[in-house]
Amino acid sequence: MSIIVYSKPACVQCTATTRALEARGLPYELIDLTEDDKAFAHVSELGYRQLPVVVAGKDHWAGFRPDLIGRLA
Repeated sequence: MSIIVYSKPACVQCTATTRALEARGLPYELIDLTEDDKAFAHVSELGYRQLPVVVAGKDHWAGFRPDLIGRLA
C-alpha cells in the first residue's frame, strides 16, 4: 500500500505525522502543496482544508492521527 503525505513547510502536525510513520517503519511519499498546484487541487477536491492530508490506499484523513497511523502498521 502506498502512503502519501500532503504537507507544507513549518507544519507541526505534518512533522508529527511523518515522524510517526518513520517510527513505525512505514515508507511514504511527501508532497509539498506549496510547490505542486496539481496536488493542491487534488487535496481540495477531496474536501480537505487542513494539513497534513494522508492518503493510504483507499483511506484518507487530515491532521495528525496517531490512531489511524497505528492501524497502518
